[in-house]
Amino acid sequence: MDLLNTLVDKGLRRELPTREEALAVLATSDDELLDVVAAAGKVRRQWFGRRVKLNYLVNLKSGLCPEDCSYCSQRLGSKAEILKYTWLKPEEASQAAAAGVAGGAKRVCLVASGRGPTDRDVDRVGKTIAAIKEANEGVEVCACLGLLSDGQAERLKDAGADAYNHNLNTSEATYGQITKTHTYADRVDTVQKAHAAGLSACSGLIAGMGESDEDLVDVVYALRELDSDSVPVNFLIPFEGTPLAKEWNLTPQRALRILAMVRFVCPDVEVRIAGGREVHLRTLQPLALHIANSIFLGDYLTSEGQAGQADLEMIADAGFEVEGAGTTTLPAHRSDIAAAATATGGCGSKGSGASVCGSSATDEAAGCGSACGGCSGHAGHEAPVPVQAEAGDVRSDLVAVRRRGAGTDLAPNA
Repeated sequence: MDLLNTLVDKGLRRELPTREEALAVLATSDDELLDVVAAAGKVRRQWFGRRVKLNYLVNLKSGLCPEDCSYCSQRLGSKAEILKYTWLKPEEASQAAAAGVAGGAKRVCLVASGRGPTDRDVDRVGKTIAAIKEANEGVEVCACLGLLSDGQAERLKDAGADAYNHNLNTSEATYGQITKTHTYADRVDTVQKAHAAGLSACSGLIAGMGESDEDLVDVVYALRELDSDSVPVNFLIPFEGTPLAKEWNLTPQRALRILAMVRFVCPDVEVRIAGGREVHLRTLQPLALHIANSIFLGDYLTSEGQAGQADLEMIADAGFEVEGAGTTTLPAHRSDIAAAATATGGCGSKGSGASVCGSSATDEAAGCGSACGGCSGHAGHEAPVPVQAEAGDVRSDLVAVRRRGAGTDLAPNA
């Protein structure tokens, strides 16, 4: 296809596709799917080879969020029967993180529900970061605590945080339909604060909330403008007890096309398959590794993922390798600028077509911590019945609420 050849050429040059080209990727047919995956795979291998970065979530504080994000099981008024607990102690969080690191995770993502941290919360998280880094040499730590106030990003940086996650989730045009208690601009502001403080910016989206193709392209273009180093792609799992409980809109093929579009628009960033991969990609997860270069290992914030060992076997069987702690994830032209930003406290532009510090255009609310992995649910212990669901069909059999790991007495699924 001329379209795919053009997109590969642009991806290898870090050139921004046109909106029409990005929309055309989402409009390709299932007959063209393997061609789309192969084209995105060429771009992925150019910048990341066959490496897969593993990330591990630790939910520091679960449930009881005052924000009203419609997709989130921790939201205000949620009837989802999730775990609810207040802050883990630093040593408890360090023990939880150790399970993921032992499974090969290179980055630990510390998430807390709530609109945003108080200064006391920042101090608490700082102690947790210190405990994790003392016990796990070389591990990266990403904080995900919601909306940041002035000076908090700098304090997290000083405490040893390497990155900050805050997802845009959906387009600016439709954001007000998803959340009323904060704005899209609030989210952009937090990502910019993190970037300006010298933290690696992690910001992504949630697909499957009823958005249009245009909305998906809008939010991915906004993420490129914000110059995020990593872009988590969450696929909504409609938790019972939330307003989006009946929004089952995705197929494995649709999910792959969305990932491919993200890769073409953001060719040289860490594209992470996040919440919902087990549920929506299902047996096509190995194909997604040809597009994305990063996944979460084990369980998520309020839902259960497939066993960590199964993830490792999938990566090996697909011909990929787990990225080691001594390997720099980002290509040199991005990692060098990131290092310079850390040294100067500035953000800097990291690629052709990106604007400096972004534009003003994961459980994951500004409230729910804008989590890397999303509040979206994931497949549980038992294999789902292999039935091809139509868009909109309710598949409650695929959702398993997390009952193990952080905040419980049960061993994590790492």
